Amino acid sequence: MTKTILTSLKNPLIKEIRKLRRSKERRKQNLLVLEGTNAIATAERLDYPLHIVLYTEKWQESHRQLWQKISVKAPKLELVSPDLLSAIATTVSPDGVVATAVRQPAKTPQVSNTKLALAVERLQDPGNLGTIIRTAVATGVDGLWLSQDSVDFDNPKVIRASVGEWFRLPIAVTNDLAHIVREHQQHQIQVIATVPTATKTYWELDFQRPSLILLGNEGAGLSPELIALADEQVTIPVANEVESLNVAIANSLLLYEAKRQSLTI
Repeated sequence: MTKTILTSLKNPLIKEIRKLRRSKERRKQNLLVLEGTNAIATAERLDYPLHIVLYTEKWQESHRQLWQKISVKAPKLELVSPDLLSAIATTVSPDGVVATAVRQPAKTPQVSNTKLALAVERLQDPGNLGTIIRTAVATGVDGLWLSQDSVDFDNPKVIRASVGEWFRLPIAVTNDLAHIVREHQQHQIQVIATVPTATKTYWELDFQRPSLILLGNEGAGLSPELIALADEQVTIPVANEVESLNVAIANSLLLYEAKRQSLTI
């Protein structure tokens, strides 16, 4: 029996899924949107419960093994036309699969066990946050704290930019990042802020100490309040009058310096 291919944006199911582009609707329906093979494959591997999977015929043919796995676990699978999938996805060139997943309780980072953690303030670009998450997982970060006025951590673009690693990192949202900083300091965890005017470079830091790295807004950087709380202020040297680096790139430099130091013990 040939499976029906959904093609219309007027389909009630498609209408409901498209609503999930909005943060309010994701919270209301208690669902996430996963776009792309990497996100779906990671969710399947980690037994993260998928809800509805929408896929094209071409994607199914190219990913038979993954399709068979998710077809056993997901309660609903729908074959859709490429044009309809493009209208559902937020990415410009979707690779043929989009899924919704039941939102699971977030794993809150454990301050007392922290060796290396991130605190992100007022970040607005979902691509930057996704890249930060991906790098954090690659370098063994224990957890990430996100200020409430940042981009939604479950934004589909954040999950996609993390290339599936979003599921692996404990993430907590807070309306009082300063309190989180002080809590880390109470556990003898050094707090590090990157400041262009600092005299110490980031490679002069002792990352073998438990550390919390502060990352700020793409344009404005860290707030004066968080900078003042930091135990260490460091700079990332730049040449040719470059004003600053992209926050995700700066994060990568700091985390890989911490990783390098951990390997020299």
